[in-house]
Amino acid sequence: MEYGNLFDWYRILGIDNKQGQIGVDEASDIVKSLSLKSYEGGYKVMLIWMAEKMNTAAANKLLKLIEEPPNKTVFILITEDEERIINTIKSRCQVLHFAPLSEDAIKKALIQNYQIPEGDATNIAVRSNGNYNKACDLVYSDSEETQFEEWFVFWIRSAFKAKGNKSAIHDLISWSDTISKTGRETQKQFLKFCLEFFRQALMLNYKAERLVFMEPKSSFKLAKFAPFVHGNNIIDISKELLNGNSIHLEMKTILLGYQTSTTLAVWAS
Repeated sequence: MEYGNLFDWYRILGIDNKQGQIGVDEASDIVKSLSLKSYEGGYKVMLIWMAEKMNTAAANKLLKLIEEPPNKTVFILITEDEERIINTIKSRCQVLHFAPLSEDAIKKALIQNYQIPEGDATNIAVRSNGNYNKACDLVYSDSEETQFEEWFVFWIRSAFKAKGNKSAIHDLISWSDTISKTGRETQKQFLKFCLEFFRQALMLNYKAERLVFMEPKSSFKLAKFAPFVHGNNIIDISKELLNGNSIHLEMKTILLGYQTSTTLAVWAS
């Protein structure tokens, strides 16, 4: 997996049903590793990927080592969310920010590495939002978003049906059961996908076409859906989805099947 992301890593480790984190056991392994001598007597480099996943116990265990590392020892902490790293760790680091890749850089890399037409490469580069890993997924359409889109479309269509057909509630219950049985991290990723889908519909509704890059793979038409997402409902929809991405995720996901779907059906009338 040349360009794997965090969600890919969770699936490889088989911890999708747990909260992904760097715990005290992993911190102990880091301490043990750094107690070993360098193979050729040079520098020892400890790279911690997704450092924001360190829990408090792990951070406290590594704090002294990061504050006063052994001779010729370098720590490199990589994070996608700097604000989630505890201040005692962050204050001891030299911070370097790396901007997302430009659309042109991603387009050129896709053409060179995958030999796809320039038009397709341009479209994928826009949709990837500066993330080359995402772009690689989109080349083969093997992203988890394929499944997420299927869930989303079923949810929205069932919500519209529920407005005038009470039996459609059974479809929403079945949908909720399906989502609640997936792993915690999968649910989080799905809720993020839903947020982006609504955002894209909102942008299209307000004629900001240049910001719209999502192209549903199914027969679901974003242009027909867009008029139902607007300033009067997007805040409430976003709040429900953001609340679902919390510690009570499983229960909130079940509730979303009733609350947000039914509410959307009313707004869409």
